[in-house]
Amino acid sequence: MRPTARRILSVERELPDTYTLEIEPPGSDWSFLPGQYTMLYAFGIGEVPISISGDPSDATRIVQTIRAAGAVTDALVAKVPGDFVGLRGPYGTAWDTKAGEGRDVLIIAGGIGLAPVRPLVLDVLNHRDRYGNVTLLYGARSPRDLLFADQLQEWRGRFDLEVLITVDQAEQTWRGPVGVVTSLIGRSSFDPDAAVAYVCGPEVMMRFTIQELERKGFSDDRLYVSMERNMKCGIGLCGHCQLGRFFICKDGPVMTCAQMAGSCWIREV
Repeated sequence: MRPTARRILSVERELPDTYTLEIEPPGSDWSFLPGQYTMLYAFGIGEVPISISGDPSDATRIVQTIRAAGAVTDALVAKVPGDFVGLRGPYGTAWDTKAGEGRDVLIIAGGIGLAPVRPLVLDVLNHRDRYGNVTLLYGARSPRDLLFADQLQEWRGRFDLEVLITVDQAEQTWRGPVGVVTSLIGRSSFDPDAAVAYVCGPEVMMRFTIQELERKGFSDDRLYVSMERNMKCGIGLCGHCQLGRFFICKDGPVMTCAQMAGSCWIREV
């Protein structure tokens, strides 16, 4: 429960309300798995769970992408290099990359949900020879709301990664698809009988995405979602994140639809 004070190395503005902080790790042996999170503490205000959004192969920094949405996150994104934050973790389950080896990989993200799957994308690209077709589908509200826009452009230039992007509301200069992210599923290249899907985004987006993938032939044991909801303590004590028999902070946040047996789609649970 005790955070360690870590220095902020850099702060980058991604969107008007979203910033990426690079934080010094507690030691050279610090590591994390794609999909895990830390508890970040703004001294005197409180702490929040934030998914790690950096490269799992880079142990020199902890990368956290934060959207300002309350007192704690407002305080965190107002930090400048040299300031300190409290840090605990990493915590939680990871994206099961082993399940995707030898298969097609479909990664689907909506909005800020791209941050928790970015380590997954980077890890897959670091070991690209282990996978079949790899596809990233990403949806945002508008072209101005595209997270990691420069990196998305870089990924789109690769021959070993298919990247499809859509927006809810287009602008005059936008030349890409317009619509919800599920509209991209039919345009992507994967074998639904052998592929593994990893999904992260707003709950309503994940619900309809899973329904569409199931219609395409995905089985629930090959559908992974990140249920980042209501976590407070990170170690299963406070009960804020309880979902049926699970505590999302320690049994998740990454889980298969088979594990949850549909409980995550019951509203207000």
